[in-house]
Amino acid sequence: MSVSIDQRASFEAIRYARAWEDADVLLSGFHARPGQRFLSICAAGDNVLALLMLDPQEIVAADLSTAQIACLQLRMAAFRTLSHEEFLELFGARPSSRRDLLLEQVLQECDPETRSLWQSLATEVEKYGAGNVGKFETYFRHFRRYVLPLIHSRSTIESVFAERDRPARERFFEDRWNNRRWNLCTSLFFSRTVMGWLGRDPAFFDHVDGSAGAHVRRKVRFAAVDQDPSQNPYMREILTGRGCDVLPTAWRAENYATIEARLDRISLVKGPIDQAGEGVFDGFNLSDIFEYMSLEETAKIYGKLLERAAPGARFLYWNMMAPRSAPQDLRHRVQRLPDVEAGLKQLDKAFFYSDLVLEEVAG
Repeated sequence: MSVSIDQRASFEAIRYARAWEDADVLLSGFHARPGQRFLSICAAGDNVLALLMLDPQEIVAADLSTAQIACLQLRMAAFRTLSHEEFLELFGARPSSRRDLLLEQVLQECDPETRSLWQSLATEVEKYGAGNVGKFETYFRHFRRYVLPLIHSRSTIESVFAERDRPARERFFEDRWNNRRWNLCTSLFFSRTVMGWLGRDPAFFDHVDGSAGAHVRRKVRFAAVDQDPSQNPYMREILTGRGCDVLPTAWRAENYATIEARLDRISLVKGPIDQAGEGVFDGFNLSDIFEYMSLEETAKIYGKLLERAAPGARFLYWNMMAPRSAPQDLRHRVQRLPDVEAGLKQLDKAFFYSDLVLEEVAG
C-alpha cells in the first residue's frame, strides 16, 4: 500500500510564497455564474483570492501546511488594511523601503500563529517581499544569482522580453539562448535531485519519470517562442527577479476592491482537501496535487472528491511531469473537455506544466 504524501513530505515551512499557476486560466476553466461553491488547494492563496472574482457563495481553501494557510491569512489581512500599491510593495511586486512597516501593520490583524511565522521571516520579507520568501522562490533566486550568469549575459537575459513576432522569437531562442551552457546547466540545476533539495520536496518526484532538465528546456522554449515572453510575469520573475506590469489576477488594481469585499466568503481548513468542508461543490481547484500521488492514491482521493461534486461540477488541475487524469474506473462519471483545454493551454503563462486537465461531472 502506498504511503500518503503527508507522511512522505515536509509541510512545516512555506514552500510556495506566491501562486505558480495562472489564475486567468483557472477562472476561464470554471462556469462563470454567481453563487457557486468551490473547494480549493490553499497553496499561497493567490488563486483562492482570484476565485472570488467568480462571485461564489463560498470557497473552502484547504492545505496540509499551516505555513501555506498563513500565506493566505497574510494576504487577507493585507487586503483589509493596505492600499493596492502598498500591497504590491509588501509582496514584492514593486520596490519598497517600508516593507517592515507594512508587514507590522498587517500582522496586527492576524492571529498569533500567523503573526509568529511572518515575524520570523521579517528580514526576508523586507529584502525580497512576502511573495518571494518560499522555498520555491528561493530556489529560483539561487538560479538567477549563481547559475544563469554562467549561461548568458545580462543583456541577453533582458532581450528575452523584447516584443517580437514568432519567427523573430524563434531566431532569438536558437541563435542566442539555446547554447551548450544552457543545456548543461539546466540538466544539473533542474535535476530531480537538486530541485528536490532546493526547490520542491524530494517526495514530490516519487512518481515522475524522465529528465526534469529536459522538461524545463522544452517548456522554456514553448514560453519563449510559441508564447510572448514580454507578457509573461512568471518567466520574468524566474529570469530577472523583477515584477512587471502584467500582474497575477488577484494582484491587479481592477480586482482589488471586489476581492476585499468578498473575503468573508473564504473558509480556511488545515488538513486533506478530501476531508475539508461540508456539502457539495461546483468547482475543484486542485493545483497539481495528483502529481505527488501514486495512481492508487490518486484514485482514492479523486473518488472521494467526486462524491462531493454537484452535477456539472468541474475539476481543474495541472500536471508537471507525472501524467494524471480521472482514474479509469471513474471516467464514466466525468467528461474531459479537450477543446476547452486546448484553448486554455495556449493562454497559460505558467509555462512549466506539461498538462492542464479540465473534467466535468456528468449531469
